Amino acid sequence: MMKAKIEITLKNGVLDPQGKAIEGALSGLGFQEASNVRQGKVIEFEIDAVDEAAARDRAEEMCRKLLANPVMENYSIAISA
Repeated sequence: MMKAKIEITLKNGVLDPQGKAIEGALSGLGFQEASNVRQGKVIEFEIDAVDEAAARDRAEEMCRKLLANPVMENYSIAISA
């Protein structure tokens, strides 16, 4: 059993209203040094695969089919034992 960690972020140029809301809230709390805030998501799961390459291939397929919107989002995959 291996662990997969998928990090999904909006592509540059895609509006990020949640990021702007977070940035405004941080500023309101006195953290004015935070700027250009972008919000993303992390998905972690265990995956049954024979090796790291097979796990990565399956995670890649999951991202293309469900987990990420390739039109608006980038993603990165990390596999560990």
